[in-house]
Amino acid sequence: MSASSPASIRIDRQRLLDRFLRYVKIGTSADPTSDTYPSSTSQWELGRMLCDELSAMSVDDAHQDENALVWGTVPSTIGEGAPTVALVAHMDTSPESPGDNVQPQVIENYDGGDITLLSGELIAVASSPDLSKVVGKTLITTDGTTLLGGDDKAGVAIIMELAQTLIENPHLQHGPVRLLFTCDEEIGRGTDKIDLAKVDATVAYTVDGGGAGEIDVETFSADGATVRFVGHNIHPAIAKDRMVSALRGACDFVSQLPRDRQTPETTDQRDGFIHPTTIHGGVGEATVHLILRSFEAADLETYADQLRSLANDITSKIPGLKAEVTIHRQYRNMRDGIANLPESVSMVEKAFANLGRPCTREIIRGGTDGSQLTEKGLPTPNLSSGQHNIHAVTEFACLDEMVEATEHLVEMLRLWSEMKS
Repeated sequence: MSASSPASIRIDRQRLLDRFLRYVKIGTSADPTSDTYPSSTSQWELGRMLCDELSAMSVDDAHQDENALVWGTVPSTIGEGAPTVALVAHMDTSPESPGDNVQPQVIENYDGGDITLLSGELIAVASSPDLSKVVGKTLITTDGTTLLGGDDKAGVAIIMELAQTLIENPHLQHGPVRLLFTCDEEIGRGTDKIDLAKVDATVAYTVDGGGAGEIDVETFSADGATVRFVGHNIHPAIAKDRMVSALRGACDFVSQLPRDRQTPETTDQRDGFIHPTTIHGGVGEATVHLILRSFEAADLETYADQLRSLANDITSKIPGLKAEVTIHRQYRNMRDGIANLPESVSMVEKAFANLGRPCTREIIRGGTDGSQLTEKGLPTPNLSSGQHNIHAVTEFACLDEMVEATEHLVEMLRLWSEMKS
C-alpha cells in the first residue's frame, strides 16, 4: 500500500454487531435530577466492561478514572511526530424514554416498508424517511418499549471495533489514537470531568451522528432556564383572598409561551426555540425547566429576556406571586472553534473521497461533547455512526453504516498520520 492510497481492511462485521448488542443491554440512562457524577451507577458498569475489553486487546494504558471516564491509547505505527487524534463517544443514554431492559432485535436484509416491533409500536416509513436509505441492510431495533441506545453506543462500538482492528493490523498507518468514553453527555455534563491536558490531542472527533457520511460542523448554542414561582399555600377552606397558587402561575407561564413559532415542533434548519421540558410543584411553589436553543448565541439572550418579561407579566396579574428566572450556560456552537483547524473537516472529507463515498457538511439541531470540547480549545467535529430516530422507542441502528464508519476512521487516521512533522 502506498503512502497515498486508501487503507484496505476488512472490518469484522459480526464482532461489531456482537459488541453493540452487548453494550445496549446495559441500561445507562442519565439522571438529570442526580447531583452525582456520573448520574447513574450503570455508567460505571458499562465503563468497566469497556476497560476490561480494551485491556484484553492489549491497550496498556486502558483505565477507568475516578469519574468513570474510560481512557486508552492505540500507539502510533509510524513512530513519533504524527498528530494525536482523539475519538470520543458517550456511554449514557437519554432519560427522555425508558432505557432499562433493552431487548435488541436484529433485522437481516431489511426489505423495505414499515417495521412492526414486538410491542406493536410501528417504525413507519412515512415518519422515518431514513428507512428508504437502508433497504437490504441489517438493522437493529428494540422491542418497542425502550430506547435502543444507539445514541451513543453505536459510536462506542465503532470506536472499540476500530481499536481492535488497528491492534490486529499493525501494518495500518496511524499516529497515536486516544480513546475516550464519557458520561452524562445527554444531560449536558459530558465534558465536565475531562482533562484536556490528558487528552493531549491535536484534533478530536465525536462518533455520535446520525446515518452515514455526515460531518456535523455546527451545533446549537444552548442555555438552560429555570423559572421558579413562589406562592402561598393555605387550607382551601380558608383560602379566599389568602391563597396564592404558584401552580397556576407556572401553568399560565407555559401556556403563554409561543406555540406557532419558537418551539421544537414548529421549527427546523437554523430556527431556534424555547422548549419547556418539565413542570413540577404545587400551590406553594412550582418550577418550570426549559431549554433555549439557537445557532447564534445572541438569540439566547433574547429568549432569556422573553422569559423574564413573561414571568413579570404573570406575577403582575396574580397578587402575591413571585417568580425567579435563572439562566445557566450549557454549550456553544462549535463552528468558530472548528474554523481554527480547517483540517479537522478536510481530512474527514478526503477520507470519504478516497473511499469513493459521498459526504456532506451538516448542522445539528442539538449538541455533542464536541461542542464543549471545541469551545475549550480542542476542535471536535461530529461524525456519523448509523443512528436513527434517536431518543424514541422507534430508534434503530444500521450495522452496514456502522461498518462503513469504522472503515472511514481507518482511512482518516492514515491521512492524519501523513501530517507527521
